[in-house]
Amino acid sequence: MPISLYNTLSRRTEAFVPLDPERVTMYLCGPTVYNYIHIGNARPAVVFDVLARLIRRHYPKLVFARNITDVDDKINAAAAEAGVPIDQITERYAQAYREDIARLGVAPPDVEPHATAHIPQIVAMIERLIAGGHAYEAQGHVLFHVESFPAYGALSGRDPDQLLAGARVEVAPYKRSPGDFVLWKPSDATQPGWDSPWGRGRPGWHIECSAMSEAHLGDTIDIHAGGVDLTFPHHENEIAQSVCAHGGRPFARYWLHNGMLTFDGRKMSKSLGNVLQLHELLRNHPGEALRLMLLRGHYRQPLDWSDAAMTQAVRTLDGWYGALRDMAEVDAGEPTIPAAVEAALCDDLNTPQALAELSHLADAARRATGDERAAAKAALLGGGALLGLLQQVPEAWFRQGSAGEAIDADAIEALLEERRAARAAKDFARSDAIRDQLKELGIAIEDSAQGTRWSVVKA
Repeated sequence: MPISLYNTLSRRTEAFVPLDPERVTMYLCGPTVYNYIHIGNARPAVVFDVLARLIRRHYPKLVFARNITDVDDKINAAAAEAGVPIDQITERYAQAYREDIARLGVAPPDVEPHATAHIPQIVAMIERLIAGGHAYEAQGHVLFHVESFPAYGALSGRDPDQLLAGARVEVAPYKRSPGDFVLWKPSDATQPGWDSPWGRGRPGWHIECSAMSEAHLGDTIDIHAGGVDLTFPHHENEIAQSVCAHGGRPFARYWLHNGMLTFDGRKMSKSLGNVLQLHELLRNHPGEALRLMLLRGHYRQPLDWSDAAMTQAVRTLDGWYGALRDMAEVDAGEPTIPAAVEAALCDDLNTPQALAELSHLADAARRATGDERAAAKAALLGGGALLGLLQQVPEAWFRQGSAGEAIDADAIEALLEERRAARAAKDFARSDAIRDQLKELGIAIEDSAQGTRWSVVKA
């Protein structure tokens, strides 16, 4: 079935047809690694991980790049405050980012370019822009001249004057136009820098992504993705400099943007004190439940964080894993991708509908009997896999704590064995006391004809 995606550039939903089905290209703006990311930063990583899974099903030779911005004024400030070189800051938080989003079930990209490893490519692109009359040097800076690119503003759908009026644009006397943006800036002795034709300095943010995308994916890519907050100025500037550096060839054919995460309806921000770091949330919530929460809303819409939503995500996974646990003895063979789940994702990545279909599959698995059970289990596992869910052994889900840590199963089993002995001896007071002890430990037990099962009560 065809994939349809909403293209921010055209403002309509379009059938996805790659330039080359044998090499589909996708670029996602990754983190600036000066601290742990907040939960809102995790949304594009999760959402576009699902898109990558979907595209690979249709076009196995996808090349997916997600960059690391490892030179930036915020990084410089963090390194200066800690009194260490910038690479100590960037390596620490880049690794934390990888580990944290891996716990959300996000697969590694095919390519993870770092800005500092692409300084020669950045310098070469700037030189081409200067030669083409699209950039100029002024007081040690190199700036892109916005007026040299008539299509500037097409992605945002507003004219440049309106864009500049609504954005915080640095006003500097060396700019030809207020909207001109920095491609290269000088570095003093305390700042990281590299030699260039314009003196020792460092790249501006926007040029980094253009150069890295060109280096690994080519002049024109199929999909460029990121948060809606990057539409202007970052993505607008990427288009301008890339198109001009490539002789007018398109930069990205499909632009996808996810909505922001809100907290009680308000944008997360440090000034409001409502920033929730993913690293901290993973101490209290299973990564898979966080992933489910991030997928419960359509990716283009805002998504509101709440403790109630997290509780519901855990309960939903309890139900789905419970259905799989009840079929533990069933050999499902290879998982199958249910048409209804795939159809929902092919419709502009409609994850709410896909999750609803997954719930129907779980219900069907519970009702299945006889030979139906294998097919029902295979469908539930396959639908989950396309969403990056239900990939744990069910018992592992039930026997982990809220933060995904393993529980001392041997100690729990010892208590249960003691309880079984007490029940056999008709010592019901001792049996009830052990049940209460387990409850205090956060362990729920379930007696059935097949024996006693236990699970961790998650927050």
